[in-house]
Amino acid sequence: MYQREFDRLLQQGLPRAVLLYGENDYQIERYIALYKERLDAGESMLAMYHDEYDFDRAREYLSQSSLFGGHNFLLLRRDKKLPKKELDTLVGLCARNEGNHFLFDFRGEARDAKGMHASFSEKHGGVWVRLFPPNPREATAQLRTLARKLVEIDDYALGHLCSLLEGNMALCANELRKLAILDRPIGSKEIDDLVYSTAPLAVERLLHDLFARKPITETLTRLLELGEDEFSILRASQFFVQQLFLFQAHIKIHGHPDSAAILGYKLPRHVEEEKAALALRVRSSTLLKLYEHLIQSEVRMKKSHPEQRETLLYGVMIGMQGLLRKQV
Repeated sequence: MYQREFDRLLQQGLPRAVLLYGENDYQIERYIALYKERLDAGESMLAMYHDEYDFDRAREYLSQSSLFGGHNFLLLRRDKKLPKKELDTLVGLCARNEGNHFLFDFRGEARDAKGMHASFSEKHGGVWVRLFPPNPREATAQLRTLARKLVEIDDYALGHLCSLLEGNMALCANELRKLAILDRPIGSKEIDDLVYSTAPLAVERLLHDLFARKPITETLTRLLELGEDEFSILRASQFFVQQLFLFQAHIKIHGHPDSAAILGYKLPRHVEEEKAALALRVRSSTLLKLYEHLIQSEVRMKKSHPEQRETLLYGVMIGMQGLLRKQV
């Protein structure tokens, strides 16, 4: 089912076994927090993240009677699906005992999640929920609910915050909590002054657009107008090219992208897929030329007068676009 159906279901009570997956980590965290609150399970719950998963321990936990007549709440978060037999056992333990609840926050591929739908079917006492990124109107509405508890801010400013952070609800919520410290009404000016410099997504999006051969002049101009440093954009460009090279090499060797193995940390699925697609679009020789171009450009900018650096940065980006068009 989808979010709206699940929200209606939650008004009637908490489903005892739920598979959550999709591209909306903020909403998933909200559902987890809701379960913790309603079950009063902050200290009694059993949480297993990624390689911490132990089937025998999870089964034993759901098989025992909860202390003081409370609830057993098992939270599992991982990017690999479970064997069907193990999953069926855990869901079955919840179906047989109304004091048991099991949330599976699945961070893997959607096709793997679909393979687990049967275990979470209504017949087995479970539900599966696929979540998508909210559209701008939905994002603003969700943030408005949070903002009412924290800070005085109008819908225009909320929409501006969402746009600035590219709809990343977790980042938006964090920024609202920070803005609440000011203890005064918040508008677009405060957001531009206090939020933008902490949002690396803006430069990241600029580089994604550049490699996807989309127009970038407007975005680059806005970044500079809002005080982004020329050297920080240049360094981000160097790092971005390095990442694409690493993604390309890993895919050639292993046949698939794995950001955890490549970078040492797991990227959100859509970001990982986008980087992999860009890496496969650019030849290795072009990536090398791009990196040489950026290193040489850094030397030129460091030797230049500060007033010339903005113009030089535009030249750097135009040079990168030229190399990508030529595909050396």
